[in-house]
Amino acid sequence: MNAKSSLRRHLDPNQEDRARAIRDALRDAIVDRRLAPGTKLSEAEVGTLFDVSRTVVRDALQMLAFEGLVRTERNRGAFVSNPSTEEARQVFASRRLIESGIITAAAERITPDEIAAFREHLKEEARYRAERGASARRAEIKASGDFHLMLAKVAGNQVLEKFMGELVARSSLVIALYGRTGISSCGHDEHDEILNALERSDVAEATRLMLHHIDHIEADLDLSVAETRTLKDALEL
Repeated sequence: MNAKSSLRRHLDPNQEDRARAIRDALRDAIVDRRLAPGTKLSEAEVGTLFDVSRTVVRDALQMLAFEGLVRTERNRGAFVSNPSTEEARQVFASRRLIESGIITAAAERITPDEIAAFREHLKEEARYRAERGASARRAEIKASGDFHLMLAKVAGNQVLEKFMGELVARSSLVIALYGRTGISSCGHDEHDEILNALERSDVAEATRLMLHHIDHIEADLDLSVAETRTLKDALEL
């Protein structure tokens, strides 16, 4: 029995929708670095904030645990995952393997309209880079991750797209824990260079640039720990 079937055994459709909505809100807060690694996710507090039962909250947290964004500890509760340095290395090693394949597949399928959509997205990234403040920083990191997710979608492989969604989310956790504050997780021109190579159908160069890009993101990590925020503040409720 898969996770979805298991959840549906005890959640009616409305409860399942609420659980997914809570999962999405918590996921966004984790990926956007508003919830630091190690933050406790109290079922009672989450239930109060969203006005739902603990059953609904528990299933939302279980969904996040399946994605690797939350860990649960017996008799202690749920916490935002706190990746070790070895896990961080494994995340980026996985990205190198998977994104090389995504580049190859995307190069065969990308259309002029999709190139144009990427160009608009790069303008959005540049706009966030030009802004200051924590919210702009979070928006820039999300937009940077979205570039990689857009490439996975163009590749046309739903399994790869799902893996990339999880890897980008886990990368955000790693950046939250080890990233240097105020420095972009992605090079200012690296996405543009990758896109230019794809537009020329130069798979070898696009792959080289992507691997260099991932190396750059990983090289930007240090041992800084993100500032801890309360659950209520992180969810902006």
